[in-house]
Amino acid sequence: MVVLALVLPDFRLQSAHGDSFTRVGATAFLGAGAFGLLSALVWPWLVRALLLVPALALASLVFLLNGSLLLFALSLIPYGRGEASPQTAVVVAAAMSLTSSATSTWLAVRDQGAQRRRLRRMAPWGDRPPGGRRRGQESGEEREPAGPRPAGTVFLQLDGIGYPLLREAIAGERPLMPTVAALCGTSHRLTRWRTDWSSQTGASQLGILHGSNEDVPAFRWYEKERGVVVVSNRPSGAAELQRRAAARTGDPGLLAQDGASRGNLFTGGAGQAALVVSIAARRGKGERSRAGYFAYFSDPAHAARTVLSFAAELVREIGQSLRARLRPTGPRVGRGGLYPLIRAFATVVERDVVTASVVGDILTGRTAVYADLVAYDEVAHHSGPRSPDVRQVLRRLDRCVATIRQAIAYAPRPYHLVLLSDHGQSHGEPFESAYGHSLEELVRIGCGRPLAGEPRRARRKTREKRAETGAEARAVARSALHRPEEPAEPPQDPDAPRPAPVVLASGNLGLVSFPEIPGRATRADIAARYPALLSTLAEHPGIGFVLVRDQRYGPVVLGPGGGEHRLARGEIIGPDPLAPFGPGAVEAVLRTDRFPHTADLMINSALHPATGAVHAFEDQVGSHGGLGGEQSQAFLLSPHALSEPLPGGGEPVGAEEVHRVLRRWLGESAGVGGRADAPSVP
Repeated sequence: MVVLALVLPDFRLQSAHGDSFTRVGATAFLGAGAFGLLSALVWPWLVRALLLVPALALASLVFLLNGSLLLFALSLIPYGRGEASPQTAVVVAAAMSLTSSATSTWLAVRDQGAQRRRLRRMAPWGDRPPGGRRRGQESGEEREPAGPRPAGTVFLQLDGIGYPLLREAIAGERPLMPTVAALCGTSHRLTRWRTDWSSQTGASQLGILHGSNEDVPAFRWYEKERGVVVVSNRPSGAAELQRRAAARTGDPGLLAQDGASRGNLFTGGAGQAALVVSIAARRGKGERSRAGYFAYFSDPAHAARTVLSFAAELVREIGQSLRARLRPTGPRVGRGGLYPLIRAFATVVERDVVTASVVGDILTGRTAVYADLVAYDEVAHHSGPRSPDVRQVLRRLDRCVATIRQAIAYAPRPYHLVLLSDHGQSHGEPFESAYGHSLEELVRIGCGRPLAGEPRRARRKTREKRAETGAEARAVARSALHRPEEPAEPPQDPDAPRPAPVVLASGNLGLVSFPEIPGRATRADIAARYPALLSTLAEHPGIGFVLVRDQRYGPVVLGPGGGEHRLARGEIIGPDPLAPFGPGAVEAVLRTDRFPHTADLMINSALHPATGAVHAFEDQVGSHGGLGGEQSQAFLLSPHALSEPLPGGGEPVGAEEVHRVLRRWLGESAGVGGRADAPSVP
């Protein structure tokens, strides 16, 4: 306070005629003491009072309230020396909160008890989960018996980081992710697992958390019987998918037993769920889902640090975008509009709040925690999976892992830390940029329909808007802002004499549905209406293969050069369209063909085998959602204290098998003690 009074013109701690240093010091002491006392007493009540405020607006409101508390604290000084303008009070209060936080952190490094207290303060609700009661005091919950407790498990999902990329990030003498490298070199094993054809968070996380991702053919798809487009990262879509999965399995989910779900699309059956999309639109539970934001930002030090980091990330994105324009080194997509804000939200706000929530769960002794950090996935979509922009993101994610490991060392029970990803990312120039037309335009040409009358620039903006909805960070941000769900765009023109085909994109996977044909359209149905469509798609250089249902042979994959793979019989005519996509492609495609809501045509982009590049049908240079490249190669990093994912070192295939592995590990943890994952305490 003394330093700020010397620097800021509208803040003083002495009278206009001057005071002795002793009097100034006493004024600063009383002002700081009153401010700290008011903060300790007032903030817990403000958390409850501000539950109706959009979560991100709360970050700004905290500064105003913090400044108001400082003005009130100065007014309590008996001899009236302290004085500040309202604007200056906001700056002084923020600087004091940051300084206090930094000082306590520095001191805590040298004291184990202080370190434990610092971690508890970092947690959004300390040792009290949302609701105010300590663990073990929830309504109807019995106290846990005394004695050694079985190990808990923390599943930390690093969204979009594929197995090959992680291997690169932990290699060398100075790895990009040193904490993860240390785990892999000592207490953990690294295993690759292969995703389903739909290599995206909606399908993978639904299978991992709820044990079934049946009938999730893509990130978005058209359901003919209802006439709606289902989008897996919208609250209504996520809630419906979760309901269907629970009905199929009869099981609430992986986290049903004393679990917590943080930053995910689905709850996994957890009793404690924060920042979860599937419950964001439900009254009561939607407020509970945002509770992590409210509790986190109610601490002025958290708010100040995160807001400053948010601003710095905005500046960093603008600089990196400008550099990409001036010195292009590869494919580039638009990074304007709301993207800088969405990126800053994913790489700063969501990361900080989810990490703090996990720390709180660990320090309260939660049995199972599953959390998702989406920062890398968001940046890689627009900058590329291995661009210089993602290196800083990976370093910060590594620091999040280090913070969680540190919390495990002070937890009231032993913990196993499991890192995993839901998919990887494949690089490549977007389909429209490479070939001059979009998939939707190509379908219209094959159907003999005129292209839409709106200008190309307007059509491009529409496609970019649709591509933006594919980011998990956007859905979580809308939930944090308490914004209503965006209505789905009409899939067809109601005034058209014949409904236009519904064309949707999910990374490098495209879906075409014909609303006028009831049920699943067959090859003959499509050929009768649009004779040139199938050959137009199959022979296009940017398309790898097309899945269609044949009235005689069942599921058939069509490819360039007249290639045809009849999946049910295993017959191949001409060049095999699935050969470039490696082992497991046949099984993945055949499984998706059995889904009730598989589109009439499922179109996978071409793969360049030498580079692993694909062509996203969305405006992305790093994509996932189909087959080809690294997008199908996810990872599991698990402790040696737990069994191997599969006997003999095999690789799990599909999210449902990963669910069975994680459920087995939870069972083992219930009877396994020891702190296999706890770092040495300094």
